[in-house]
Amino acid sequence: MDTDGKKLWVLIIGILVIFAAAAFGLVWVIRQTIRETVSPVQETTGIISTRVAQILMPTPTVFADPVTIVRQVNALSRLETIQYVVEKVITAETGQEGLGFLFGDRLIFVAHGTVIAGVDLAKMQPEDIRYENGVLFVEMPQPEIFVVNLDNDLSYVYDRNTGLLTRGDVNLETTARRAAEDAIEEAALDGEVLRQAQENAHAYLERLFRGLGFEEVVFTDELLPVMPTRTPAP
Repeated sequence: MDTDGKKLWVLIIGILVIFAAAAFGLVWVIRQTIRETVSPVQETTGIISTRVAQILMPTPTVFADPVTIVRQVNALSRLETIQYVVEKVITAETGQEGLGFLFGDRLIFVAHGTVIAGVDLAKMQPEDIRYENGVLFVEMPQPEIFVVNLDNDLSYVYDRNTGLLTRGDVNLETTARRAAEDAIEEAALDGEVLRQAQENAHAYLERLFRGLGFEEVVFTDELLPVMPTRTPAP
């Protein structure tokens, strides 16, 4: 190949390189322009979506009234001696007669609650404690349940079914919660919570009195009877 031919090829290759560089630069500029154009649109779309979600599904805002009214203040002398933690499953339903699939409402509520029992020492009278011949005689009040508390953080509606033509009873869950409190208290009573509260109170006060120097302590209040064990149904 002569010298003129070589110069021609060098010129052609140089022109191609220049065109390739220019094309690459043009593509890069287009991409940057599209990116700069699309990003604000995406951000704007995201902001609009967030605003729409806030309107359709607003976050509840709770305000506490700054005014506090104290109705009553009582001094307590309760000796809490036992706490029961109970779980119960409650079924509440309404409108199940005949056309339940149309007008009925039924829910299953899983309730977690606590029962606290003990003795109220404020009910003791001076004559309930006497010291004779080196023996301290103590008659304690009867045990009682102080608190039945439904734990709202652990309690929940497990399932709910409403009829085709009804939106459900707005008070059904409230009714289930009230029934759950009664069921939790009943379960604790079936578990002899009062007798255990009485025994624990005796043990606690006996240690206290012995620590004060009384060597022999006798409780004269009658122990609650032990409930018979229920026989499971066949």
